[in-house]
Amino acid sequence: MPSSDTAIAALSGLLSDEGERITRLWSKRLRAETYEVEVPGRDLRAPLRHLLDELARLLESRGEDAVRLWPEVVRSHGAFRYDQNFDPEDLTREFKSLQEVLLYVYARRNGGVIHADVAELVSELVWEADASAQASYARVLKTEEVRFREAAVMESVLNHVEVGILLAETDGMVSFASPPVSRLMGVPMRAVVGARAASSLGPVLTQVNARHPTGEPFKVHDMPFLRALREKAPVRGVMMQVERPGGGDATLEMSATPVWEEDQVLAGVIQTFSDRTEAAVKTKALENAHDEVRRLQGQLLRRTRQQALGQLASGAAHALNNFLNVLRLRITLLQREYKPEHVEALDKTVRQIGELVARLQEFSVQRTEERVANVPVDQTVREALELARGELEQREHPVHTELDLGFPWGVKADAGFFRELIVNLLLSARDRMEGGGTLVVRTRPAGEGWLELRLEDAGRPYAQDELAGLFDPLRRDPGAPQFSLFLAVARTQVQRWGGELTVENRRDGSGASFIVRLPRFSDVSTGAPPPSAQLMPPTPGGVPRLPTRARRVLVVDDDLDNARMMAEVLGEEGYDVQVAHSPEVALRIWEKHPYDAALLDAVMPEMTGWELAREFRQRTPHALLAIVTGMDVRGQNRASLAQVDAVFRKPIDVGALDDFLSQTRGEEEAAEEVSEEDGPHDATH
Repeated sequence: MPSSDTAIAALSGLLSDEGERITRLWSKRLRAETYEVEVPGRDLRAPLRHLLDELARLLESRGEDAVRLWPEVVRSHGAFRYDQNFDPEDLTREFKSLQEVLLYVYARRNGGVIHADVAELVSELVWEADASAQASYARVLKTEEVRFREAAVMESVLNHVEVGILLAETDGMVSFASPPVSRLMGVPMRAVVGARAASSLGPVLTQVNARHPTGEPFKVHDMPFLRALREKAPVRGVMMQVERPGGGDATLEMSATPVWEEDQVLAGVIQTFSDRTEAAVKTKALENAHDEVRRLQGQLLRRTRQQALGQLASGAAHALNNFLNVLRLRITLLQREYKPEHVEALDKTVRQIGELVARLQEFSVQRTEERVANVPVDQTVREALELARGELEQREHPVHTELDLGFPWGVKADAGFFRELIVNLLLSARDRMEGGGTLVVRTRPAGEGWLELRLEDAGRPYAQDELAGLFDPLRRDPGAPQFSLFLAVARTQVQRWGGELTVENRRDGSGASFIVRLPRFSDVSTGAPPPSAQLMPPTPGGVPRLPTRARRVLVVDDDLDNARMMAEVLGEEGYDVQVAHSPEVALRIWEKHPYDAALLDAVMPEMTGWELAREFRQRTPHALLAIVTGMDVRGQNRASLAQVDAVFRKPIDVGALDDFLSQTRGEEEAAEEVSEEDGPHDATH
């Protein structure tokens, strides 16, 4: 049944409330349509009201079964109209008028809107009623030849259906087919009519290479009329593709409806064929066009992201050069005279470089999913400004920023996406301020539980028509599509977080303001781990992999200087350290005597650190394993992350590394671990 419970309820209510009006309009329209028919008394309203009352009752009490039961009520109406000198065409016009009146009154009732499921339900009810009335009308022609009666029924149907018609008997024999069936299938009529479907249609389907839209062969038992005979219910919208004799494919849509005798005995099935080739071609073209648009939008988004990253890189290079200059000057001072403050300054500068690189990596990582959490707003604004500061200020006409921050809480958003959004808004404001100036960034509470972030630039105010189309990615203004596409994507992103992104001109006429409104996070506490060390959770189903204090440590890094410096620092901390400059050497050393812990470089020529960690984990399940890398690790899958206990970002925090290697457990837990090593639990790690 294509109709829904909602459509049935809507039509039932319409008939209950507007039954008298529908009857009046129907009889008025019918009188105009059949003015040449001499109806005794010309009383058209009484039988029409009876039909509508029965339909309302069936919809109310029987729901979806009304589509099957109402034609039985209408069946006698065909014989009644025969006695009133109606022609088959008049009978068809009568039910066509009913369809028009029902849709007209429904539209008036719903403000001019006709819902698709209601229209489909009305169409099916009218079609079924018309077919039933036509069958009854044909039977009263009082012919004694069965063939003549079937021809009369089919001819009355063919008079108002411009599709191919096939009539099947209860035993599956095709007794009649209209000429369009032959034309649509591409085979002569004699190949279809006069034999059982199992013997006649099988060769026909093979001849025309019939197949489903998915490409699977279309079998005889897939034909709708055979399914309708088996299920004793209508079958709608079955699609079939065939090869025509002249070349080219055709797409056919088929539906089947059982035909019932007056005593509820199944008489046969009517199947229709409709040519949907042109619609299928257009649908395929639209799908291809949609895919192409999505591909182009993806390219444009990547280009926008790459452009922003390139702009940030130029600013970051300036900042890095400043940091490196500080490092060189401090080293020069240390060479002349040792002072603790020089060492502290060097350590601070290295941390600043690491933070800058980490932010650039976080901006450039290709995120595939959002993680909505508590994001500290003012801190994120400052981080975004640090990323974009070089590109803002290192220009012929610099753009200076003025921060007016007053929102020391968090909002519900994805931290990386939110920072990226602010960076892109800053760079977009920079592009609008070609002559330089001051860009004001404000954060304020906006009502109870909301944040308002404003970026007020000093560019040219937008015209009203520009404001109306600013978020339209299909704008044709020069330079508009890229910026508008970014705004459209950004607005959708903010809406996913439950907020909104808008733009307006500043009240003093000195520029425009981009405004981000987001809901405040209910839990204002933040507990983000330090960027230098990210501890991994224990493996599912297993106990945490924590041995007693690690003394023997293997450092694996193909960079000799990094490996030697790491070994020297850990040696000063009291660890017994061995260095391996390749995964192959590391595996040989580990086979001879497994170590308590291993620090693995993520990127090496022969084998990645993640792959090496998997090998070590298989050999020594309880060893401490950590990845040491200068890359962002969010691109790694969960299976790789589960192999290690921590990830350390370069430049490494020696204190955090020592805390990691110094993890201990009580003697009771250690004893339990020793006993477990002899049991079957080893395999779970």
